[in-house]
Amino acid sequence: MPSPSNSSTSPTSLNLRGCFTAITTPFTADGSRIDFGALEKQIGFQGAGGVAGIIVSGTTGESPTLEHDEYERLVERAVAIGHGLGLVVVAGTGSNSTAHAAAMQKFAARAGADAGLSVNPYYNKPTQEGLVRHFTAVARASEMPVILYNVPGRSGVGLSLETIKRLSEVPGIVAIKDAAGNVDLTSETCAACPGLIVLSGDDPLTLSMIGVGAVGVISVVSNLVPRQVSELCAAALDGRHAEALAVHREIAGLTKALFVETNPIPVKAAMKLLGRDTGVLRLPMTGATAGTVERLRMEMAKMEMVEVG
Repeated sequence: MPSPSNSSTSPTSLNLRGCFTAITTPFTADGSRIDFGALEKQIGFQGAGGVAGIIVSGTTGESPTLEHDEYERLVERAVAIGHGLGLVVVAGTGSNSTAHAAAMQKFAARAGADAGLSVNPYYNKPTQEGLVRHFTAVARASEMPVILYNVPGRSGVGLSLETIKRLSEVPGIVAIKDAAGNVDLTSETCAACPGLIVLSGDDPLTLSMIGVGAVGVISVVSNLVPRQVSELCAAALDGRHAEALAVHREIAGLTKALFVETNPIPVKAAMKLLGRDTGVLRLPMTGATAGTVERLRMEMAKMEMVEVG
């Protein structure tokens, strides 16, 4: 078991501001194993790109298809590599079983992660009271901070504003990844929960969300362009709106292309185009269509990331 290198992280000491990349999980060409060499290069690329931190084993990291031992090794390696580069490392710890989510939160804390990203329980569709009890139990399982992950499009149930307010008062729940696609809800959350850190969970809406009170993004597109997303966040948070808008427009085409199929299908294809990943996904996720790959190639060529053709 790894030493708890960062288990002393407290809600008050955790800096969740700026760009945090939800990193892909690189697999070997046959998909049977995690390619830890590629993982180290990817985290290094993020560090060089100026991001504030990374999220490992989230949606973009194909968490549903990771075996238990793979998950543990992935978190341990990401923590070691990320902390070596001065990055905040957040581990995906969500589950639709409260006991399992609490156990994952405990493991990630022992592994030295700075926080756990805990998604709304999926498939079983709990009530709002069930959501409050679930996340409260997760927060009580460990002293490691919890980031709520509100993504009703994937989980089938969303956190209401009143539920978010109740959870913001639970010790240890410090932030929310807002992927509900509703800037009005973002604005209301920022106003109603001044002590809760709000992060965009939708790349196309990051600039708008920062405009109403969010302080950063958990990003997919920063897998490819960490510098630009970091600059967008910094400019927006500094009140340099024209600069932030210019970056937003620069990456808008690429951002849209990354969501024409279910994430992480397009981003894995884009990483393959860059020679930074095998592009392999595990079933039930399948590879990008030829049309998606061509659209990605064209958008990346516009940004001089790849050559046309």
